[in-house]
Amino acid sequence: MPYSGYMEKVSQCLILAAGNGSRLRSVAAGLPKPLVKFCGEPIIEHVIRGVQSCGIKEFVIVVGYRSDLIRRWFQSRQFDGISVTFVENPDYHKSNGVSALKAQNEIDGNFLLLMADHVFDPETARALIEQPLAPGEVILAVDSKVNRIFDLDDATKVLRNGNFIVDIGKSLDSYDSLDTGMFLCSRALFARLHAANRNGDCSLSDGMRQLASERKLRAWQIGNSQWHDLDTPDALLHAELTFDNRLMREYAAERLVHA
Repeated sequence: MPYSGYMEKVSQCLILAAGNGSRLRSVAAGLPKPLVKFCGEPIIEHVIRGVQSCGIKEFVIVVGYRSDLIRRWFQSRQFDGISVTFVENPDYHKSNGVSALKAQNEIDGNFLLLMADHVFDPETARALIEQPLAPGEVILAVDSKVNRIFDLDDATKVLRNGNFIVDIGKSLDSYDSLDTGMFLCSRALFARLHAANRNGDCSLSDGMRQLASERKLRAWQIGNSQWHDLDTPDALLHAELTFDNRLMREYAAERLVHA
């Protein structure tokens, strides 16, 4: 049963944007992956606008590869009413759990955790942050429509038992849904990542498996909502042809009006 106690308001979003995006290098023209254009705007702008529309105003962004370019881009961009705290990850060549751990001192309570190369329907993020989160729990937004994914081999698979996730990883043979890269987290995530850390390295999935073993990792299905992992040139092209981003169309139209 979902937790029905006091719901802590989610006011922070942690975005992992440190990786070097080696598989997008052929179309990145030297840019870090978050700044690669998707539907006319940098990928990270789609992420920021989607979260901003949910009422979240505090962003913690972990940067690493070509972080100077990401910082400079934010300085040139106008995001009214939000605050951005940058956290530097010099170990950006390691797994993404390391990036999450770098940000732990900047996170005060429950938070939304996103990847800088995943685009999504803003309505999905809005519904996710409204889910009741039990103390010490993490909720992962999952897609049970596995046949619609563009690159299934590269997707992180999820195996559920009822509402709880019992296993997660890219190499699972038995699975029933996919990890969308959207998490509603308590600060317990950081303790589990520390526990999973081996030789200074750990992935988010490592921490999630720790939570799953304690029945603290819950699945929330996104239904028919859209999401895309923009990890390769082919995935980027496929998403541009199929992703219906109403929010960014409205934003682009507004910019034209005020140009």
